[in-house]
Amino acid sequence: MWRFCCLPFLLLVVFIAGCSEHTTRVIDTPETRELKGWQKPYEVDGLRYNPMRDHSGFQQRGIASWYGRKFHGRKTSNGEVYDMYGKSAAHKTLPMGVYVRVTNLENKQQIVVRINDRGPFVAGRIIDLSFGAANELGIVESGTAKVFLQAIGYKQAEQNSGYGGAVDYDSGSFAIQVGAFSIAANAHRLADEMQNSYGKAVVSPTLTNGQQIYRVRVGDFDSLQLAEKEVSGLVSAGYAGSHIVAFD
Repeated sequence: MWRFCCLPFLLLVVFIAGCSEHTTRVIDTPETRELKGWQKPYEVDGLRYNPMRDHSGFQQRGIASWYGRKFHGRKTSNGEVYDMYGKSAAHKTLPMGVYVRVTNLENKQQIVVRINDRGPFVAGRIIDLSFGAANELGIVESGTAKVFLQAIGYKQAEQNSGYGGAVDYDSGSFAIQVGAFSIAANAHRLADEMQNSYGKAVVSPTLTNGQQIYRVRVGDFDSLQLAEKEVSGLVSAGYAGSHIVAFD
């Protein structure tokens, strides 16, 4: 497991090798100079990673691992102090601070964790969980497990809770993405079909790997639970790739 040792060094174009055996470099260009350190592209052992600016619609399947006492009390990539007993995780590209629902595909256990670190830089692994999170998912003894990740947004403080009060990551603004097209007319055609059934259907354009993509999103849900109830129906109706997207 690798992480940026000291946050101030993220602002420089330097090689960082003090934390572990990995050779790392933050890439600073005129286009990225104003970004925070953890938002900038970086290289680890010659491989480049481009942190995402938008988590909407993010899903991923792969292998999860965990890290513990060796890093307990040390700084994570965004400058926070790592608490091995908390519920946090490291991911190579997801935005810092976003919450992710992690499902252990082997025992169906779920947990929500907050991304505050970078990694894991081990082939085949997609997320590195804190010990506390891994323990709840039942993967401490095995060390790894097949998981499904879904980004669900940024935690929102409940009204009048005050600083450090209760928070609710299931409340917010959610929709269901039912398709993505390279041709705008096809996206608008599907959105028109969905409008009557869901009251709201929008086409959201985005640039992905240099290509313009038109995403069709339906519904306007104020809780994750309500959105989840609709997904299975859309999948059964033939929209196999339907998934929830959260808005900040």
